[in-house]
Amino acid sequence: MLAESGRAVEVRFALPAPALAPFVTTFYCTEVNAAGPGGWMEDHLHPEWANLRFLAHAAAQQAIGAGALVPSPLVTLAGPTSRATRFRLAEGRAWGVGLLPAGWAALFGAQAGDYADRFVDALADPAFAALGPLAEELAATTGGFDAELAVVIRHVERLLEGAAPDPAITRLTAALVDPDLATVAELAERMGMTVRSLERLARRAFGFPPKLLIRRQRFLRSLAQYMLDPSLKWLTALDWQYHDQSHFVRDFKRFMGMSPSAYARLDKPLLSAAARARMKAVGQAMQGLHRPVGDLSAGAAA
Repeated sequence: MLAESGRAVEVRFALPAPALAPFVTTFYCTEVNAAGPGGWMEDHLHPEWANLRFLAHAAAQQAIGAGALVPSPLVTLAGPTSRATRFRLAEGRAWGVGLLPAGWAALFGAQAGDYADRFVDALADPAFAALGPLAEELAATTGGFDAELAVVIRHVERLLEGAAPDPAITRLTAALVDPDLATVAELAERMGMTVRSLERLARRAFGFPPKLLIRRQRFLRSLAQYMLDPSLKWLTALDWQYHDQSHFVRDFKRFMGMSPSAYARLDKPLLSAAARARMKAVGQAMQGLHRPVGDLSAGAAA
């Protein structure tokens, strides 16, 4: 377990055990000790895979894309995103579970595409009813970080007992985090699938069409470089697949809803701490760049 601390916020990450690693990226806890104006600490979350968030001990508000901020459910299921999530946390402690696409497929019968760029009250949606006992026990636990982490892990282990990751989903995840992958045609060839079959798999477990997924990954690789070292000029952080800076600016506005210069001016109290802590714990600053365990493809990144 690794943490990144500041006077106002502490973010802790814990890696899953080997049996859970094909499904879960990390377990994470965010503790706000001193909120800002109006009692909130605010930030903008970049696009990610799906996440579970438990907010029994911290109030939150959020909006995906340009929507108005609304109160977050006590148990929030955030589907995979292709747009920034603006969010606020009050003083308190929030827990999260990052899910790989294989984790989504193993846990839920719902199509990821039906929840893409959305968050829902997990306790009110029948697709996520199995999360109820975890939410109840976690809300009642007052033993601190270690005790709460043990509750989360125990319930996730129970929910995934006997599950095996879908090999095609694992291969596709590995291919998407390979920085050498540039086109849908290359992806289909690597997967040994027709483009149509690839699109069906992507919608079911990843939430978006393959072309958008490749574009999103290219953008995240560039943003991750900047998050780890904000002193970098954007040109220095650009992924090799960008033709020029204007190409990157178009993607930035598509995924974050603002220009790179506007983003650079924002305070990032939560995401800066999370990126540093996650890099130390996992080796990747962002969940969307997480390399899957059990890659079965010959050419994908391990």
